Amino acid sequence: MEFILSSNDAFSAPQGHGYFAAPVSAAHTDVPASSKGFSGNRGGRSSSATYAALDLGTNNCRLLIARPSREGLRIVDSFSRIVRLGEGLSARGRLSEHAIERTLAALSICREKLDHKGVSRARLIATEACRAAENGIEFIERVQKDVGLSLEIVDRETEAHLAAAGCASLADPAADSVLLFDIGGGSSEIVWLDQQNPNGSGAERNMRDRVRHWTSLPLGVVSLAEKFGGRTVTAETFQAMVALVDDKLKHFVDLVGQQPRNRHFHLLGTSGTVTTLAGVHLGLMRYERRRVDGLWMSDQETVSATNRLRAMSYEQRAANGCIGPERADLVLAGCAILESIRKAFPTQRIRIADRGLREGILMQLMHADGVWVDPAEHN
Repeated sequence: MEFILSSNDAFSAPQGHGYFAAPVSAAHTDVPASSKGFSGNRGGRSSSATYAALDLGTNNCRLLIARPSREGLRIVDSFSRIVRLGEGLSARGRLSEHAIERTLAALSICREKLDHKGVSRARLIATEACRAAENGIEFIERVQKDVGLSLEIVDRETEAHLAAAGCASLADPAADSVLLFDIGGGSSEIVWLDQQNPNGSGAERNMRDRVRHWTSLPLGVVSLAEKFGGRTVTAETFQAMVALVDDKLKHFVDLVGQQPRNRHFHLLGTSGTVTTLAGVHLGLMRYERRRVDGLWMSDQETVSATNRLRAMSYEQRAANGCIGPERADLVLAGCAILESIRKAFPTQRIRIADRGLREGILMQLMHADGVWVDPAEHN
């Protein structure tokens, strides 16, 4: 399938070597994806090269494999599994053995797909669960030993910027600013995006220049649901979750309070929470990405879909084709985070993105390899 992203939506990055490209922040030494002989080219302007991005979060393990095309990315394979790596982390401070075993099984499937598709360049990252766990480094070493994949634990700034790179093409170009958010399992990234075309010029700005402010809240659907409970969520419980997020978000609200926002200002959300809301809003019997990615929802439609979710019992949420039993106890925690964001940044509309961090990684890798030639080079 063709996945359209503007080639200007990625960060400028130096030419990568080996299996990883240099990250967008901090020094980084390239390492092979596997100590067990993972082979591939070393970059260069090749439209036939196969790229991969793996995002191991607190709740999900996601893999995307793609090749560059004239219009953006052509997806050749993907994988997503809820592993709940961070289950119980907030209470114990460690990754549990059961969670590790589930995650290793999913990563083994990812490794098979990387081999089968002949991936030549990739970036494999781990986020909040591995950042926060006292045995996070130990887990990364175990993945290398048992599965043959070298995961990179990225910092919160890198995570926020990559998420922005992956879905900023969905921002309304008429908006002088956009509030982008990614509600994760253990943390939630919030980014204030500046205008795409400064001074009315035709040239698009590099993504890193467009990110004016960012923050990472130490709250996600897993950590919030574990703190307050996710199966039965009363009105009081829901408001308590919202209040906690309000408190964590306040410093960012104060920071960006004077930033310009014209009548086209809107929210841009990328996460399972917002795609679920979109599916509920559309009345989908089962999730359909093509109908969700890029969907505009009015603020009232968002409120209505949230209320429908809150009115469902745990069993009803589990039976819903856009939620399922693996996420039925997490989705209302995500709705509470979204509710806090909506209150802090009132707007008439929100755009839904079923794309994000993995796509940002892929675009970065391809830019680093120069697979898209700037038309200016021929002038």
